[in-house]
Amino acid sequence: MGKVTTEMQVGVPVEMPPLERLEPVHTKGLRATIGTLRLLLGWTFLWAFLDKAFALGFATGRNVETGAITFFGQNQAWFNGGSPTRGVFAYALHAGPFQGFYENLGNYQMTAQGPTAAPPEWINVVYMVSMLLIGLGLITGVMTRLAAVGGIIWMVIFYTATAIWPDNNPFLDEHIVYSVLLVALIFANAGRYLGLGKFWQQVGFVKDRRWLY
Repeated sequence: MGKVTTEMQVGVPVEMPPLERLEPVHTKGLRATIGTLRLLLGWTFLWAFLDKAFALGFATGRNVETGAITFFGQNQAWFNGGSPTRGVFAYALHAGPFQGFYENLGNYQMTAQGPTAAPPEWINVVYMVSMLLIGLGLITGVMTRLAAVGGIIWMVIFYTATAIWPDNNPFLDEHIVYSVLLVALIFANAGRYLGLGKFWQQVGFVKDRRWLY
């Protein structure tokens, strides 16, 4: 029997097949896991919009003392005169290096009746529109990378405003974990798994612009 030899050219780069670049996650189980993770993170952002927009009784619209829920309550639901960021600026800011910056940004004041805040409306609009678009982008798998970058930016904002430094850990909290998971979605091109990414990425003006994937 003759020998079969294989010659390898040292230093010659091997081009990755196109599908390998588009779908770096190869096993079905891991694809399903990445897709599910994307959906769960998307729902987290979308729910933040829905609850504050309509005062659905979870983080917004519930009386802390009685537990009574006022759906779409006046001055509670964003679509009914409420401020979705007032509570964070008034009650959730952490005593850290960025406290003064966020207090000024949200017009925080301590009064005889307790802390108050009056964030400008543009902050409410940017926050709510961001939560809606990030949530929809992650859930549908359309523009997942942009949605993930937006999510990371908000995680940095939340961390510097409400978590530095965490009470139960020297530095780590859920905002950092979420940020790392969103980075993973970017590298995995996660919109292609359990989403519309495969179709979206074939659209003419999107195909050669991977930042739109």
